[in-house]
Formats: sequence, structure tokens, C-alpha cells
Amino acid sequence: MAVGLVDAGAAGNDRQYGGRITLFVALSCVTAALGGAIFGYDLGTSGGVSSMGPFLREFFPDVYRRMHGDVRVSNYCRFDSQLLTLFTSSLYIAGLLTAVLLSSWFTARRGRRPSMIVGGVAFLAGAAVSGGAVNVYMAILGRALLGVGLGFANQAVLLYLSEMAPARYRGAFSNGFQLTLCLGSLAANAINYGADKITGGWGWRLSLGLACVPAAFFTLGAVFLPETPNSLVQQGADRGKVRALLQRIRGTDAVDAELDDIVAAARGGGGGDGLRMILSQPRYRPQLAIAVLMPAFTQLNGINAIGFYAPVLLRTVGMGESLALLSTVITVVIYTASTVVFMFVIDRFGRRTLLIAGSLQMLASELLIGAIMAAELGDEGGVGRGYAAALFVLIGVYVAGYSWSWGPMTWLVPTEVFPLEIRAAGQSVTVASGFVFTIFVAQGFLAMLCRMRAWLFFFFAGWIVVMTGFVYLFLPETKGMPIEQVGKVWREHWFWGRVVGVDESQASDKL
Repeated sequence: MAVGLVDAGAAGNDRQYGGRITLFVALSCVTAALGGAIFGYDLGTSGGVSSMGPFLREFFPDVYRRMHGDVRVSNYCRFDSQLLTLFTSSLYIAGLLTAVLLSSWFTARRGRRPSMIVGGVAFLAGAAVSGGAVNVYMAILGRALLGVGLGFANQAVLLYLSEMAPARYRGAFSNGFQLTLCLGSLAANAINYGADKITGGWGWRLSLGLACVPAAFFTLGAVFLPETPNSLVQQGADRGKVRALLQRIRGTDAVDAELDDIVAAARGGGGGDGLRMILSQPRYRPQLAIAVLMPAFTQLNGINAIGFYAPVLLRTVGMGESLALLSTVITVVIYTASTVVFMFVIDRFGRRTLLIAGSLQMLASELLIGAIMAAELGDEGGVGRGYAAALFVLIGVYVAGYSWSWGPMTWLVPTEVFPLEIRAAGQSVTVASGFVFTIFVAQGFLAMLCRMRAWLFFFFAGWIVVMTGFVYLFLPETKGMPIEQVGKVWREHWFWGRVVGVDESQASDKL
């Protein structure tokens, strides 16, 4: 058996639930997955708007002067501005505080659906403030409100999808978040490209303000969503009411086995504080490691550096503003297409295989990007047209590898490994970790690019090696396992079995 692998299908005492994919559950999950669209739209606008001349001239004049040659500066340092990176990372700082202080408690006690509604309303407010900003501080305030919205939405949507989805298709259903994220990013980049051509210099307001559109659809849709059976049981709802909902979701009357597992999982937690339980009890160490490290690795491999700053990076190597934005649109098309491929292969090949294969593709691309920039891009001048085209192709290959592996898997794996009693708290740890490392990358990338130059991409490549090793050694396979039975993979794992020890066995006996 491969190191780190636990075959879910071989695990003892598995119970496979009945049912089918119903129109009810499909529509519910599609509506909830729109939470990914608001996140993706923001990712698309962040980098595109921050490379637009009128936006830079109004809010970041020092950067604008560097871009137009008024100040002599290295190619690698043209966009090095802590105020500009604060504009980007303020969203993630607000999202981090929201995830740690508010959304975990609210989602566990009030449910997944109310959290989505609160997140959508906050995002709507942030989009309005951002689009109407008259100074840099108002722009940063708008980003902070967007962060509050994402802190709630990212917490609730992923739990909602993992709990509503049939076990056999949980990977594909949960990937709905990543797919709508890609579509949101694609829409944002296409809008950026068109908005950049608007005369009068107000195109950036259109890009930022149109974030209201996906947020409005998401918020309105969430109002009509049902709550998940798992959340209802956790809140003490009547068993008959939960059974009726579960029968409607699964399209069958034979739901007692699944309902029994949900009830047992809720009782097994003892009603304690979820975050305190995660941090203090050894049986939750594996889930804590996954919740912290999966989002951390996703940021440290460099994807959001490229996502935020792809237009900036392409302008650094000599592309014009409009061409850089168009190239980013094409890159996001690749991102979206690869994510669609993921939906059809995740529940066939499993989590580990795709993570390792995607990592190898990303590693090769990152090394080649660093090599070309190190060899061809100095402090002044640009690179040849052929090398610029090669960089664009390599970015596309890198994005494709990410989007059918680590991109969707970072959202999927943490949501399916936490038992019900700590699931909301565990997801808050996942979201908080993602925000912490996103802040690190967003706030540090431009300064690191200025100081490390092309070596920055070798830095990211080193982290890809580390995260590939982590998956091979420490991540068990969870393909096809009912969500309330995933805990058994830790007891059978070569390493985590010794960490959880007797504590995990005693906990499972209670269930």
C-alpha cells in the first residue's frame, strides 16, 4: 500500500446510503455554489483594476509615475507599493477577523443558510462602497466589507455543499464552488478588458461596482434555500422534520441509515465549543493539520500571486496594459475549462492522485517561468516577444494544473474530514488559514518580486515540492465515503493512527 493511502472502499463497516441526484438537491447546490462567483469576481477585479492607469493615477500616483517612466526604477519594482498591496489584502484581513470571531459561531448555531444571507448582504455593501470610492481609504473600506462577506460566505457555502451532496458525488458537487469561482473570475477579467477601454477613466468603477450582480443573485437565492439536515440536527430540530427533508433531498424514503449517522455524529460532540475541542483534543489533530496546511500550501505555491497580479506580471515583462488584460482573460478560460474536467474525474481517480499529478505540472511550469525571467528580464527593458509568449503559455499550463488539483481540492478536502460536532469550527480554521496566507502573499508578493526578482518563482516551486510530499505521506483517500464516516480513515493511517491513538477509538465507540 502506498505511503499515506487509506482506501475508503476497503475500510470496514462502511454503510452506503440510498438515493439519487434529485432536481431539488441539484438546484439547491447550484444556488449555494454562487458563493464562489462573488469570490472569483473579486479575484478577477483585484489584479485587473490595480493595473489600470486611471485607477493608479487617482489612488496610487507613485506607482503610476513609475509605470510611465517618470521615475527610474527596476522592472521588478514598478508596482512595489505597500499601500497598493494593502488595497488588495484589506479584504483578506477583514475576512480573517470575520472567520475567527463571528462566522464559525454563527454558522454552527444559526445554520448554513443564514450565514450565506449575511455574507451576501455584506458583499453587496462592499461592492457599492468600492465602486463609489472617492479616495484610497474609502476604496480600502469597500474591500474590508467585501472581506466580511467572504468570511461568512466561504464558511457556509462549502459546508452546505458537502452536507447536501450525495456521498458518491461529493467531489463533483463541492467543485461547484470552484467552478462558479472560475466563472466569476472570467466575467471580471472580461469586464476589466472592456472597462479599460472606456474613455473618461471611470472604467475601474464599473469593474468594482458590478460585483453587486453576483452578490445579488447569491443573496436572493440563499433566502429560498433549505437548511442542511446536518445543521438542523445540530440545532435540535425535530427528527421527523429532518427525515422529511432528507427524503426530499435524496429522492427516496430509505434515509434512516444516513439520518442515524447524522444524529450519532451530533451526539458524539457533546455540545462543547468546537474551536476549543479542535485545539485541545488529540483525536482532532489530523483534521487540524489538514485545515491549516491545505489552504497554506495553496497560497504558498504562488497561484494567488499570479491570480492577483497576472496583468501586473505581464506588464512587467513588457506587455501593454490592454494586451496584459486580454491575456489574463484567456488564462481564466483555461482555468475554467480545467475545473470542468476536474468535475468529471474527481470521484473516479480520487483526491491524492489528482493532487500529486497537478503538483508535478505546476512545479515544472514554475521552474520554467523562473528560468526565463532570470535569463531574459533585467532591471531595464523588456523581454523578447517570443519569451513573453512563452511566459504566457507557461502561466496557462500552471493554472491548468492548479485548477484540476489544488484549486478545488483545497475547498473540498477540509469540508469532508471534519466530524459534525466541529465541522463549522473546523471550516472557520480552514477559511482563517486561507486568509492568513493570502494576506502574506498579497501583501508580500510585490515587495518580494522587487527584492528576489526571478528567484521568487523558485521560492514558490520549493513549496510545491513540500506540499507534494505532504500529500504522499499524510493525506488519506476519502473518495466515496459518507461524510459522517470519514473519521475512520485516520485510525487506519500509518501516521495519524498513532497520533489519535486510543482517544479516537473511544470516540468512535460512542458513535
